[in-house]
Amino acid sequence: MKLKNLNALITGGSQGLGKTIAEHFLREGANVVLCARSEQDLLATRDELAQKFPAQKVSAKTCDVSNETQVNELVAFTLRALGSLDALVLNAGIYGPMGPTESVSLDEWRRAIDINLFGVLLPCRAAIPHFKKAGRGKIVVLSGGGATNPLPNISSYAASKAAVVRLMETLAEELRSFHVDVNAIAPGALATRLVDEVLAAGPEKVGAAFFEKNKGWKEKGAVPLELGASLAVYLVSPESNGITGKLLSAQWDPWKDLQAHREELAKSDIYCLRRIVPEDRGKNWGSK
Repeated sequence: MKLKNLNALITGGSQGLGKTIAEHFLREGANVVLCARSEQDLLATRDELAQKFPAQKVSAKTCDVSNETQVNELVAFTLRALGSLDALVLNAGIYGPMGPTESVSLDEWRRAIDINLFGVLLPCRAAIPHFKKAGRGKIVVLSGGGATNPLPNISSYAASKAAVVRLMETLAEELRSFHVDVNAIAPGALATRLVDEVLAAGPEKVGAAFFEKNKGWKEKGAVPLELGASLAVYLVSPESNGITGKLLSAQWDPWKDLQAHREELAKSDIYCLRRIVPEDRGKNWGSK
């Protein structure tokens, strides 16, 4: 078992990718605490997983990850339930308002930032002191397509996901000397509730091209949830120790063998968000 006796907190763990990550962690010997806003879905998932993995601890607590008080209570609950915390997986997220940026609800735009960005920041702030005290830890952030590419008509999601990746890279540097690894996962196009939200919004709001992409994912299948979950297992396992500050694609990157390139990765900006200059594309436009 790759995660035997490891204790993990997973946000957004009641359905979709979060639930699949929890299943993979439990199968590999971890104990988990799950959180979500919907108590009914959360407790149903907790009971299902507890029955499926009777040898592991499975606990759950409702939490709005954008609420600092609730997040602090969640981390305290996790420490009581599991005794310690080894890994934090930040999966909770929403698309936010869909449509031209100048016309969408500003309150909904801010709410997406609260959940997608502060929903990463607040759990990190609550867990980091425990990781520092232990001298080790793992933080895994779920990113999305908006982090590396423009996402017209879903601007709050794109902006928040780009911010989350830069926050991940910054925390990785802050925590490097404490042996706390911080990484992000791009899980690929997933056929989850977010696809249904795009289809419900329609091409007028999200754009014809993005609508057709989501329609294809819904009808023909998308990237398996298991791929992102397997990468999450790798990133919280001892096998990946020392790999930090990276945004990894579950679908496209050779992450199963990354430990062989540990020293090279530590000295490079591979798998990072960086500015591209003309020379990076073989152009020589002169310099001042």
